[in-house]
Amino acid sequence: MKAAINHTMTTRLWAMLILLSILWGGSFFFVGVAVSSLPPLTIVSLRVCIAAIVLWVIAAVFGLRPPKGFKVWAAFLVMGLLNNVIPFGLIVWGQTQITSGVASILNAATPIFTVMIAGILLPDEKPTPLKLFGVMIGFVGVTVMVGLPALIGENSLLAQLAIIGATLSYAFAGVYGRRFKAFDIKPLTIAAGQVTASSIVLLPFTFFVDGIIDVSLIGMWVWSAVIGLAILSTALAYVLYFKILELAGATNVLLVTLLVPVSASLLGFLFLNESLDVIHVVGMGIIATSLVVIDGRLWHQIKKSYST
Repeated sequence: MKAAINHTMTTRLWAMLILLSILWGGSFFFVGVAVSSLPPLTIVSLRVCIAAIVLWVIAAVFGLRPPKGFKVWAAFLVMGLLNNVIPFGLIVWGQTQITSGVASILNAATPIFTVMIAGILLPDEKPTPLKLFGVMIGFVGVTVMVGLPALIGENSLLAQLAIIGATLSYAFAGVYGRRFKAFDIKPLTIAAGQVTASSIVLLPFTFFVDGIIDVSLIGMWVWSAVIGLAILSTALAYVLYFKILELAGATNVLLVTLLVPVSASLLGFLFLNESLDVIHVVGMGIIATSLVVIDGRLWHQIKKSYST
């Protein structure tokens, strides 16, 4: 019997979500190092290709083999397009014309779209007023943390729409990914299949756009960043992503986009000597409040205490 979706996040699931946000928050550091020597599309392709190799090696160690059948590989292809190829391409292009701060705010709208799309397409993930309210509070927290002036400055409307398109793609990916429960395959295999399908799509396109890179010109720090991006922020991150998706559903797993700016800011403060201002702390506090509201346990405890 397949496990039911946990609409209320357990402490274990919250810990997994926070770890996922740290892994994805760290990707900003890795990309920042790699982009100094490599084109963005090449970075994306190396990210998914190395992750695919690593994941299949780990899968083989655990005795897992690539699944057979057209349906499961077609699902991997669709998931790879929705979760990697389309959003990565839109975000990379969008960030050539708008700041990372604007991109972070727009990306934080992912849970809002996910709540709406999952509510329409998934009968067991109907949005509750408490979750909708919590998600909106979280979006306000990200906006406060990153800075409202970033949104109202002079930015390309088309680039902003590209980032919104990426968030919509992520939302549909979270909903579509629920179908892997029916295939009864491990999260490790799903993650490996997704990045493999993404690699198949991206490699020819990357060779066409960027050409073949001269590896002799790439320094050790850049390769270290690419490997960190592939293994930590992609391979390990997607195993966690699909495990949380399996246990907690689409709307819960994509709450990670509210936590990623927090993780990225804290990692930058701890390891890159970046500033952490009062406004950042205020934004983090608002995001923390939103997660408490979304979790719902405190609210239900208060209701219970008043009713007794």
